[in-house]
Amino acid sequence: MAISMYTASVPVFIRMLTNLNAILSKAAAHAQAKKIDDSVLLNARLFPDMLPFTRQVHIATDFARGTAARLAGLETPVFEDNEKTFAELMARVERTLDYLRTFKPEQIDGSEAREIVRPIGGQPKKFTGINYLLQFALPNFYFHATTTYVILRHSGIEVGKMDFIGALDFVA
Repeated sequence: MAISMYTASVPVFIRMLTNLNAILSKAAAHAQAKKIDDSVLLNARLFPDMLPFTRQVHIATDFARGTAARLAGLETPVFEDNEKTFAELMARVERTLDYLRTFKPEQIDGSEAREIVRPIGGQPKKFTGINYLLQFALPNFYFHATTTYVILRHSGIEVGKMDFIGALDFVA
């Protein structure tokens, strides 16, 4: 049985971003309970040369929106990167989820051979839709989603593997 481009993209992004919002909610509650200013956690990094937490959320949401749009042959909606609180970051994730929920399988299925050109290292890189999704977009999305989780865990937020993975709702 073949898997469709839609199934390999939009539902994956929706699931992970839903889980990310739950993690953000836990982090906000932790910060409030411990009287930690949001900015302390939002600017946290694993190492000085890495992007801060907030940028990790920006990039994860940008990859989800951008990938769905590009696979469907649409312009990617642009969000300003100006969030300064957990509430604002959660709203950004919700706006991304709302956008993703507008897609129908027929908009993305069949995009395997669609040419997608993205700048990489300042140079245009041509992908087919399937290569863009599997070799570039999903790995980048997961890298940044994972990094948000790891920064919060490293900062003492009580999140675990199941917070990242989410509820298992498949039928055997």
